[in-house]
Amino acid sequence: MRCARGAALAATVLLTASCSLAGGGDGGQGGGSGGGVEGEAPTTVVLLTHGSFSLPEELIGDFEADTGLTLDVRSNGDAGEVTNRLVLTKDAPAGDVVYGVDNAFASRALDEGVFAPAEVEWPAGAEQFALPGDDERLLAPVDDGNVCVNVDTTWFAERDLEPPASLDDLTKPEYEGLFVTPSAATSSPGLAFLLATVAAYGDDWPQYWQDLVDNGAEIASDWTDAYQVAFTQGGGEGDKPIVTSYDSSPAFTVPEGSDTSTTKALLDTCFLQVEYAGVLAGAANPEGAAQVVAWLQSPEVQAALPESMYVFPVADGVELPAEWSRYAERPAEPLAVDPQEVADRREEWLRTWNDIVTR
Repeated sequence: MRCARGAALAATVLLTASCSLAGGGDGGQGGGSGGGVEGEAPTTVVLLTHGSFSLPEELIGDFEADTGLTLDVRSNGDAGEVTNRLVLTKDAPAGDVVYGVDNAFASRALDEGVFAPAEVEWPAGAEQFALPGDDERLLAPVDDGNVCVNVDTTWFAERDLEPPASLDDLTKPEYEGLFVTPSAATSSPGLAFLLATVAAYGDDWPQYWQDLVDNGAEIASDWTDAYQVAFTQGGGEGDKPIVTSYDSSPAFTVPEGSDTSTTKALLDTCFLQVEYAGVLAGAANPEGAAQVVAWLQSPEVQAALPESMYVFPVADGVELPAEWSRYAERPAEPLAVDPQEVADRREEWLRTWNDIVTR
């Protein structure tokens, strides 16, 4: 979450260096890789990512030990913000490799020539998540998950109120002021939810959004503010029992000693989100960048993704946490919009969406 991402990010994170994507490095083009004497291979590889990037310390340590590289992780903002910065800095990239660009935003970066080829062999199962139109396989799939409306079932039970079950329900008077969703302009789950409404309502989606706004829907800046701050089950003191999150989120709201989750994902509201990694064109350390892409698709990292970032691995045969088989129920047929239509109309849809929510 992939900010992307899933339920509350409580895992310990090792960020060898955390700074803005536009921040400086130890030399190299655009603040990218540094280290070593001029002419020698770089000893650092700079990974740009969204603010929800989180992997166990030992995995990063193993990567550095195996490759002899220092992994400099620079995280900032949501996937949408990361993609925008990649485009703005494409002539002087601030790093070598990026992780977290998703299927809703990726076409913009591809069209702008942000990425360079990487000779990386994908694991079994990953091919089904190849980005349509990316014939050169510039973006390697790393994880997937469905963005879905989640409800706090405990909150509704305490008030003897039936929770919503569909997108239509969110506009009903009994749910006035109860829903929060991240911004579609800067948040990847926020944009995924917008695309879910486009898929569900076609050309009538603006009216649906007007009805949402009229019913008191709150627009948060990103997933973190929506889920961790505004949502009643997010760990804070939120007052919104309905939120845009992920199909995996209910697996992380099971109280200790209980066999029941306190939240539920509405599977008829879901939109598939896939996150990718890619080598940046003009990278100071393209070889190291390709090693990072291969590492993110490795069995060790794929196995760590569910509990570290609350997303599903793209590789076949990865054992999921026991709780996921029971609580992280997946939609049989998530809502979808043709990728080319997303590429052609995303900016138009976002302008229309912004006009509605800012009136």
